[in-house]
Amino acid sequence: MTLILRPSRDEDVAAIAAIYAHHVLTGTGTFETEAPSEADMAARRADVLAKGLPYLVAEREGQVLGFAYCNWFKPRPAYRFSAEDSIYLAEAARGQGVGSQLLTALSQAAEAVGVRKLIAVIGDSANAGSIGVHRAQGFTQVGVLKDCGWKFGRWLDVVLMEKSLGLGSSTAPE
Repeated sequence: MTLILRPSRDEDVAAIAAIYAHHVLTGTGTFETEAPSEADMAARRADVLAKGLPYLVAEREGQVLGFAYCNWFKPRPAYRFSAEDSIYLAEAARGQGVGSQLLTALSQAAEAVGVRKLIAVIGDSANAGSIGVHRAQGFTQVGVLKDCGWKFGRWLDVVLMEKSLGLGSSTAPE
């Protein structure tokens, strides 16, 4: 049962939407409160790809177990070498190293398209899984925004983490 990491395809959108809907409706890793439709998720994916950024899936035996992508951290031109990563797993894939493998592949793909800084904006300071996988991949925590989200009847923090890719800030970009 080999895990395959690959660029996402149009036919993955239904699985991507289902995985994300579960996180929206049951988790605090995203601050969305209503699950987007498949059409919404397809449009979001198309936007990422149109920017030349990676959007990956992890697949085993034909089943999508998770997805990862990055998008520009902010829309202003000076941010054009900094991207925010997003990783979501199906419940059946938790605790199997799928998130770590997706983050490794995403980091490599982001670096290949010129990203110099990958930023994790992690919903809920109690999100030990996401914080842990980022830390294990060399991300460092740079801050916590306290009580800035309200979901499931409670205030939630946002943990900010970062990792330099490739040459990072040691040289000017080309």
